[in-house]
Amino acid sequence: MEEKSVNTSHRLTLDNRKEAFVTGVKDVVSFDEKEILLQTADGRLQIRGSQLHVKGLNLEKGEAALAGHVDSLVYLSKDSVRKEEPLLKRMFR
Repeated sequence: MEEKSVNTSHRLTLDNRKEAFVTGVKDVVSFDEKEILLQTADGRLQIRGSQLHVKGLNLEKGEAALAGHVDSLVYLSKDSVRKEEPLLKRMFR
């Protein structure tokens, strides 16, 4: 059986606030044209802007290519991630 090599290091490259390349991506949590939320090797990364879209995604390699106008990049703490979860889910842990 062949093992999948997932990129455990994390890198973010942003060109002119229009194109981004991210490594160390474990999952795409959610996305729309105003926000992309990625689970990376270093935690959740929130990318906000306009006309955002995922140009390419390879979870086996842990890579994502993004395009659009980027306004902000934020790494979310565990506390802020918990606040995003539905209240009922937090209540019944």
